[in-house]
Amino acid sequence: MKVIHAGTDDQIQDAFNIREKVFVEEQKVPVEIEIDEHENNSAHFVLYDGEKPAGAGRFRILDGKGKVERICILPEYRGKGAGIQIMVEIEDYAKRLPVEELVLNAQSYAVPFYEKLGYAVVSDEFLDADIPHRKMIKKLEQEMTKRSV
Repeated sequence: MKVIHAGTDDQIQDAFNIREKVFVEEQKVPVEIEIDEHENNSAHFVLYDGEKPAGAGRFRILDGKGKVERICILPEYRGKGAGIQIMVEIEDYAKRLPVEELVLNAQSYAVPFYEKLGYAVVSDEFLDADIPHRKMIKKLEQEMTKRSV
């Protein structure tokens, strides 16, 4: 499996299709909330299993921080490291930009996954699209320090 930074309309459509399957069909998020006004100013990432799209994620700059969003994996690929692959690719992309901190709003059930990747919870639980979430952050410079030791 390989994660790519979506550069073509077809690749971006693959990301949208994965997000629609996971968030709209599976989690019942309204499509008008899922596909939003930030699509054109975001970097999109797609995980492929050969030619088949298996996961997706989105990244944008918000208030000087890297905002990780829309991380999703098709059910048959969950628990196999697919989410980690997407997160590593997004973080590597972010390290080439002038951001020192990443922020994300994790669905509450996924908090342990993000904690294993070095994110820390910084909020109480809140609802987004009627799904419980927690805001999490990760300082990129801390990650670079760990790798240089």
